[in-house]
Amino acid sequence: MKKGEKRDYIAILDFGSQYTQLIARRVREAKVYSEILPYSVDLERVQEEPPKGIILSGGPASVYEEQAPVCDKKVFELGIPILGICYGAQLIAQFSGGKVMKTSQAEYGRINVVLDSREDIFYGIPVNTTCWMSHQDLIENIPPNFEVIAQSENTKVAAMLNREKKIYGIQFHPEVTHTPLGKEIFKNFLYKICQCKPSWNLQSFIQQSVEEIKEKVGKGKVVAGVSGGIDSLVAAVLTHKAIGDQLHCIFINNGLLRKGEAEEVQKRFKDNFKIKLTYIDASERFLEKLKGVSDPEAKRKIVGEEFIRVFEEKAKVIGKVEYLLQGTLYPDVIESISLEGPSSMIKSHHNVGGLPDEMQLKVIEPLKYLFKDEVRKVAKKLKFPEEVIWRQPFPGPGLSIRIIGSVEKKELDILREADEIIKQEVKKSALYKKVWQSFGILLPIKTVGVMGDLRTYEFVLALRIVNSSDGMTADWAKIPYRMLGKISNRVINEVKGINRVVYDISSKPPATIEWE
Repeated sequence: MKKGEKRDYIAILDFGSQYTQLIARRVREAKVYSEILPYSVDLERVQEEPPKGIILSGGPASVYEEQAPVCDKKVFELGIPILGICYGAQLIAQFSGGKVMKTSQAEYGRINVVLDSREDIFYGIPVNTTCWMSHQDLIENIPPNFEVIAQSENTKVAAMLNREKKIYGIQFHPEVTHTPLGKEIFKNFLYKICQCKPSWNLQSFIQQSVEEIKEKVGKGKVVAGVSGGIDSLVAAVLTHKAIGDQLHCIFINNGLLRKGEAEEVQKRFKDNFKIKLTYIDASERFLEKLKGVSDPEAKRKIVGEEFIRVFEEKAKVIGKVEYLLQGTLYPDVIESISLEGPSSMIKSHHNVGGLPDEMQLKVIEPLKYLFKDEVRKVAKKLKFPEEVIWRQPFPGPGLSIRIIGSVEKKELDILREADEIIKQEVKKSALYKKVWQSFGILLPIKTVGVMGDLRTYEFVLALRIVNSSDGMTADWAKIPYRMLGKISNRVINEVKGINRVVYDISSKPPATIEWE
């Protein structure tokens, strides 16, 4: 939000939760603007443009530890409604005279919570409701002037409230999809308690992004790596709106693409976008660098660094290029390393953590505060074709992280064929737009099989199909057995090198969507 622009917004103080950006997403889903700030933010900065409410995120630390992250205690004296989630709730208790302690009975997963009050933040929520817990500390004694408004079997303070100051503490996570009525809890906080108006929209985001890119780049040149995916394309179109032919789009074939993808991306660009595209086939170069590398983080770093080297080489041909455009999204940022707080790193993404430390180009990331569904909405406003809008997410390191172990051309070709069958069958079933991702992972183990009268000893393919709205949390898709059987039969019969297919039924958390 630009300084001086008056709009209802919520400030989110980040204490290191992997779900901090997801909290921001839930707020914006309710059409209220949100900003993520470090927990140590100077309160004078907050008071310059007072938010209508403040949310304290969760975090991996314990509030009673000596080095625990804490905000300025004066935040509770601003007269602004506050919602503390998990660690945030415990911090409220600790600061306000309550007691937090380690529990002998940690709670993880879906838990039934009983509401003692269905007013304010729990308005319209059933007395018995399912919530997602993830904690090993709990509030043992509530502070003076607070009351308990929810509890679970093992947590006597699942939620508490200081009614006079409008300070709420919730032990569970309303931001994750595993808390089915979490969105309603946020709406109650935003509309009933903070008195926010639903005024945030993506049209203003488009206008602001174009202005900011134009101002930042000036007369400089920008090079963009496009993959055919919606993120890089939206970033490219926004940038092209801002600076026109100062943008140079490059599509690099790194040898890790899906079947027919190189040709498909070039055709899509030619048919739908009035932006010049340079195609570079660097597949041999990437595969040589990846030869013998098994560690997934090493793969990501290699792919990320090699991308930059190719861009830098091309930049010299184009002329003086200063900027690299990337389609980085919120989940990329939070899963790599928190930009604003002490979040724990899960894995790097090639467009965030995979960049080399020494890089000649400055990075532009116009989408880094958006989630995938928001990017799709922006694409619709920009009149993108449907097949682009609904293209499933594909990782920057490509198939290299869907082959467990070292990456060889033979295994890549096997996985490409299997991946194509999965895509065909999911599209046939009309599930392609409904599921978040559907793909295969080639495992580094072989099993015995029988085909005809012959014994086979071939690879195992793990099939992964998940439902999600943001990539931050996901559930495995309950696909009809008939469809699973069709995919398995086709892969085993048509792809030489695979004789067994297994289905991954892990949710995120605790698993991640990709295996590496």
